[in-house]
Amino acid sequence: MTASRATSSGSDLPAPGGLCAIHQPNLFPRLTTLAKLFTADYWIVLDDVQFTRRDYQHRARLAAVETRQQWLSLPTHLPSGRSTLIREALIDDTERARRRTAGMLRQNFGAGPYWPSLTQALDPVLDAFATGRTAVVAETSTRVLLDLLGWRGRVLRSSLLATRPGRSLRLADLAAATGARAYLCGTGGMTYLDPAPFAARNITVAAFRPPATGIWSTARRLSSLYALATLGPDALAARLRALADGQGASGAATVGAGSLDRAR
Repeated sequence: MTASRATSSGSDLPAPGGLCAIHQPNLFPRLTTLAKLFTADYWIVLDDVQFTRRDYQHRARLAAVETRQQWLSLPTHLPSGRSTLIREALIDDTERARRRTAGMLRQNFGAGPYWPSLTQALDPVLDAFATGRTAVVAETSTRVLLDLLGWRGRVLRSSLLATRPGRSLRLADLAAATGARAYLCGTGGMTYLDPAPFAARNITVAAFRPPATGIWSTARRLSSLYALATLGPDALAARLRALADGQGASGAATVGAGSLDRAR
């Protein structure tokens, strides 16, 4: 699907012992999301849950400068209505959506010094519109950014892995499928997470807490393209590596049932 080194085959599992992140495909993800995936050794793409409108599954907040922001949204049709799974969502008028996406990217970032390297890296995202599927475009947009930053992890899809029912049980089973020692949680939304199924599999629940100052002050709002356009791929990659090294050095901080961070 892309030039990514990542695999999406359930039969080609990576070596055990690293950090696992589980996240829905996001369109040009926010820096907090991209940093969490970059820190992880494995990203399981959560592609078999319901599509949610007005979420980052098909939207990204673009900005060349912090004071000028605009939403890029992929017009999406849900064949099965609200019960449509992420991987089944379809793009309305793919050619028009492709042209609009290319135009907005160029409008926001074309004048920046790093645009030549960005535009070449983003070509596979525009090519992915030919599939007609929102999730493919969103996942591709994340893969190419990870590749641009030198991430050497692996990608699997939840739809190809066997799990038990129940939210926490399912997440624990997905993490266990990679042989991970820790499940990396962001600060986004899983207040319901029960750490017991993870503990039963000797998997630690680790809190991912990026900084909140400097380039990170906009990390929860803006697409990571803003950081790329501001710092350039090499400088941003260096910051993400430092963050990932810090997470590894500090170990996976166990999150207890009473102190569980909001995670996604």
